[in-house]
Amino acid sequence: MHLSTPPQTQVYPFERIVVLVSCALSFLGSGLLVGTHALWPELRTRPRQLLLYLSLADLLSAASYFYGVLKDFASSSWDCVAQGAVSTFANTSSFFWTMAIALYLYLTIVQGSPSSTALLCFFHLVSWGVPLIITVTAVSLKKIGYDASDVSVGWCWIDISTEDHVLWMLLAGKMWEILAYVTLPIFYILIKKHINRAHAALSEYRPILSRTRTSQPRTSVADKKLILIPVLFIFLRIWSTIRFVLTLCGSPAVQNPLLVVLHGIGNTFQGGANCIMFVLCTRVVRNKLLSSLCCWQRESMDGSLQSPESRSLSRASSLKDWGMQDSGRERSESPST
Repeated sequence: MHLSTPPQTQVYPFERIVVLVSCALSFLGSGLLVGTHALWPELRTRPRQLLLYLSLADLLSAASYFYGVLKDFASSSWDCVAQGAVSTFANTSSFFWTMAIALYLYLTIVQGSPSSTALLCFFHLVSWGVPLIITVTAVSLKKIGYDASDVSVGWCWIDISTEDHVLWMLLAGKMWEILAYVTLPIFYILIKKHINRAHAALSEYRPILSRTRTSQPRTSVADKKLILIPVLFIFLRIWSTIRFVLTLCGSPAVQNPLLVVLHGIGNTFQGGANCIMFVLCTRVVRNKLLSSLCCWQRESMDGSLQSPESRSLSRASSLKDWGMQDSGRERSESPST
């Protein structure tokens, strides 16, 4: 049984442009996170490995949302269903990976349990498996389709004309989103209390992802910074939850342009926010990125004029400028044996 389709929330051109830009930035940011993980093996710590899987989910989510906002669907066409299925899977997976990161932090920092392959396998099973089962079931039962933009910003999700659309909205995202609002602060508070109690020991940690011989093997500064992921998650996602509640209440405030824009940015920008925090605001990753760009620019400008020996010297000089030759300098300054 289907209910009559409600009037569509109008998505104005400026709202679509803002959300499209947010999608593009999130896609690029997630892609940069994946790229740094692929290029530099020394950065492949367990915290950044979890961040990689979150970035893959956000990458897929941003791409599907971009297509949806660009098309601004008005009916449950085949590509509407396809886009809704992809975004449902990616978005729900992002929820689970965010909670997996919080659980990992709690286990390693508070409980002192070393990370294991079994734990990572469990994260994969839940964070990819559960969203896949939900999505396949929703598509099979024809629950994904046009939602009149009351719980989206132009993209498709759960067909709002179906009688049990509220139940499926909960199963396909909102229930996990609300669960994350409850569980993430609990993990965060427990971790924060533990860090405060162990402040003297944790004060020896180096900047994020800096691995030295004096670093404690159990955790790293990456663990501290990853705590911000739940905070960012709640700040970005709360607007979609507000619109969901307003839709259930039948409030016309669901069409408020500011709320629509915040919803659009919040649902699409997690990949961009993670990139800012874990690439642009992480010194060791930023230095590697700037060093690579510097070397590439010099090679592109002087490649045909320099000999291989001069290019090597130029590369070494740029690495030194960005503080990437500390280990070599330390070896040269140490007495020979």
